[in-house]
Amino acid sequence: MKTSLDCIPCLVRQAIETLRIASPDIDVHERVLRCIPKIIADADYSQSPPFIAQWFHRHLREITGIDDPYIKIKDEYNTLALSIADSFKDDILHSPDPLFDAVKLSIAGNVIDSGASAGITGSEIRTLIDISFSEVLAGDVSEFLQAAANSEKILYIADNAGEIVFDRLMIGLLGPERVTIADARTAGLDKIVTVIENGSDAPGTILEECSEEFLKCFNESDLVISKGQGNYETLCDVEKNIYFLLKVKCRIIADHTGFPVGTHTVIRSVNVPASSDKEICGVKLYA
Repeated sequence: MKTSLDCIPCLVRQAIETLRIASPDIDVHERVLRCIPKIIADADYSQSPPFIAQWFHRHLREITGIDDPYIKIKDEYNTLALSIADSFKDDILHSPDPLFDAVKLSIAGNVIDSGASAGITGSEIRTLIDISFSEVLAGDVSEFLQAAANSEKILYIADNAGEIVFDRLMIGLLGPERVTIADARTAGLDKIVTVIENGSDAPGTILEECSEEFLKCFNESDLVISKGQGNYETLCDVEKNIYFLLKVKCRIIADHTGFPVGTHTVIRSVNVPASSDKEICGVKLYA
């Protein structure tokens, strides 16, 4: 997915919010802000928004010396999510269609997004999860559930801290022995599934930058489950059997997907080859 001009204000806003979280030092703020116009001017708009955001974050880390400005927020979101998730478990497991409801909860967890909504409080998250879980689920839901049932190797690409906790119940119902999850650093998921890193520092999945381990798993999986907008933006044009689980959070994604802002949706990649021996980054793709 290419970067739209309308993406730039959002990317700048996120960069400034991250900067304020990273450091209270005004001099540091000024140094980082002076980098932003150059990044925008030099950006390759044929690339996805996470590709450009990656450069913002690299400059921020270089100037502040802080590897992860969101580490404290991530810990808080994870702790909060762990305290909330169990309250949904019994209802889901005793529902007429547990996996369907677990998918709904997983997408509802997508409201936890420090990039899109920095400063959200714990009580607000709880309320948003409750509201989001009651939302209608749109898109290729039946096809996704059938694909999940028929797949032998599933790669699950996680999104945000905190949100990962709400993925756990769905992964358990999918059959954790079939699932490898990328970028899951908490929620005890490493106790039930194989966990790997994607090897990239982008807020998405840029395959050209991913590790050989990740690419091998990606290529060998017969189903990829991708959470969140950042992963949608970076993978929506890839030829692979991918289902994207996300909440549509901006007009750009709404225009691209055809779903209104606020929609909770499951979207199958339009680029699904019937048979392929294509190579991505030097690693063969077997669809």
